[in-house]
Amino acid sequence: MNIDEMLAFAKSRGLFWQTAEIYGAVAGLYDYGHIGAVVKRRFEQTWLSYFVDTNDAYHLIEGSNMLPEKPLVASGHASRFNDIIIGCSKCCTYYRADVLLVDMGVNVSEGATPDEIDKAVVEKGLKCPKCKGMFLKSKPFNMMLDLYLGPEKSDKGYLRPETAQSSYLNFFREFNILRKSLPLGLAIIGRAYRNEISPRQGLYRMRELTQAELQIFFDPQAWKVNIDKVKGRKVNVVLYSKKVMENKTIGELIEQDGIPDFYAFHLAMIDAFYRDVIGVPAEKLRFLEKGGDEKAFYNKVHMDIEIDVESWGGFKEVGGLHYRGDYDLASHSKGSMQDLSVNVDDKKVLPNVLELSFGVDRNIWMLIDVFLKKDGDRSVLQIAPYLAPYEAAIFPLQKDDKITAAAKAIHADLRQYFSMTTDESGSIGRRYARNDEIGVPFCITVDFDTIDERSSNKDTVTVRSRDDKKQIRLPISGLKEFIESRTSFNPYKNFEGFA
Repeated sequence: MNIDEMLAFAKSRGLFWQTAEIYGAVAGLYDYGHIGAVVKRRFEQTWLSYFVDTNDAYHLIEGSNMLPEKPLVASGHASRFNDIIIGCSKCCTYYRADVLLVDMGVNVSEGATPDEIDKAVVEKGLKCPKCKGMFLKSKPFNMMLDLYLGPEKSDKGYLRPETAQSSYLNFFREFNILRKSLPLGLAIIGRAYRNEISPRQGLYRMRELTQAELQIFFDPQAWKVNIDKVKGRKVNVVLYSKKVMENKTIGELIEQDGIPDFYAFHLAMIDAFYRDVIGVPAEKLRFLEKGGDEKAFYNKVHMDIEIDVESWGGFKEVGGLHYRGDYDLASHSKGSMQDLSVNVDDKKVLPNVLELSFGVDRNIWMLIDVFLKKDGDRSVLQIAPYLAPYEAAIFPLQKDDKITAAAKAIHADLRQYFSMTTDESGSIGRRYARNDEIGVPFCITVDFDTIDERSSNKDTVTVRSRDDKKQIRLPISGLKEFIESRTSFNPYKNFEGFA
């Protein structure tokens, strides 16, 4: 499936589409429809349950989408949050330079400087793909979206470019309100805003995006993790020094490659999230270590979480694990002139930060790409049941008053516990197909046997499974237990003991 096919499918099934499409749409902005919005929330809740709710020292907070200028000067975003752009002298079209060059067959790194970009343009004789005009000199472009906080233009602010800054700005207060101990995790699921030059590939590069991030503040001399529990777990990793994908144990990464144990532990945790919770096949998941100009300057260890997404042409970043050292709190200590060091066990500590960062929108696109399967003439979105928009669908087999009444009664009862849908339109096969396509794991059919006093199947229904199409007969009284046991998410089920 290519990007156009993915977008067509998403629009036709109520998942997502470009914003303001009746006005011609806007690049880099997307709206979620009634199905997509629920799947997105389900992914966010699963992420929250897995990474945050399992640890008493981790907490969900919510920060403002708007920030004053000073914190973003201190963090470096005002001066460093740049992409390199290159413009055409003829048609005045601007492009993100590194992406354009790669599209034109010239390999450059994400961290390529304007001089490196200009040199490649001259050496390869590149011209504007739109009008064949000559390129202007490339230059940095700050991607933050600015605004004014009040009537005076001196009160400058920005839409936050990442959710992480809200965690750093709130750390000191949260530390003092809570147990005054480390590690302390602050998680945010929220919007970030980036004035992307060339939004592309659907939900991959957006101007308004949702991030799920966990910032763990810790003392690097004192943080102990249960590394023995995960040492034998194998993960796919591309180390910067080797440039090839290897399947290595967590223990090997620590002992042979010098990866800190707390970092390696969270590699295992993320690997388990994608493979054991989300269901991504092992061969489609890897960790890509960044180094040199591609690594963020403040990171001590930087790995991208990559998944092989067919519509994006292969392995693409859906998140990251970053050991940021003490850069963030040191920067805000300096910028605010407030010492953000804390006292723990009679020792003054400026906490380091381990960041787990996930692009929610990218992950939603990934779910559809990886789990939308063809089975003969039907398409089936085989996502985990706890990610599906509805736990089950209720069908009256025919338009009969008694059957319809029974179906409505079952629906009214089950919707107290689950997200349910009903469908009375078309053949039963077509109704199955519609629900398969949006990932509904179970379809419940009410028929004449359900209501027939003489039938041995009275007060029973047919339950049909999405993935294998198997059908079983169940008593109505057993539906709640059946659905609950197969659709609820338990973060300890596959990989217990992260705390």
